Amino acid sequence: LLILFPQQSGLYEYKIFGGLADCPPKLCADVYMDLDFRKEWDQYVKELYEETYDGEKVIYWEVKYPFPLSNRDYVYIRERREIDVDGRKIWVVLAKSVAVPQCPEKPGIIRVKSYKQSLAIESDGKAGSKVYMYYFDNPGGMIPSWLVNWAAKSGVPAFLKDIQKACLNYSKNT
Repeated sequence: LLILFPQQSGLYEYKIFGGLADCPPKLCADVYMDLDFRKEWDQYVKELYEETYDGEKVIYWEVKYPFPLSNRDYVYIRERREIDVDGRKIWVVLAKSVAVPQCPEKPGIIRVKSYKQSLAIESDGKAGSKVYMYYFDNPGGMIPSWLVNWAAKSGVPAFLKDIQKACLNYSKNT
């Protein structure tokens, strides 16, 4: 289930609730955190790597956008925690954009300067996971309504299917 929350800026916040059958929460979190593996299963990744700047791990991520739109890139930090809430084990991943002088903007690519994401994963009581995600970014430039509609109707559900498939392949690869 994807819920769009329009903001006064004309941008959207996304809240996603979904299930990933046959993908236990720890495996799902491991797959989500594995940047090298993500390059194999996420077709929208153009470039993705982690560097340490001034003692802080920072991720650079360039996302392929459909022609004629310019690609977008993100520079962000993230943190993963496993928490216990009344006996329920929940894996949480938090991410937010940061400005890093060592990672300047590139010509022809639009830098997403405002990005935040919160992800919570817990067991569905069987062999799978329940996933809750809050996501916001300001992609900059003019994003046509057809792309927003595609993301809501097709892109997000396809991403959940892709990560579920990646979980199954990950367990075979490790």
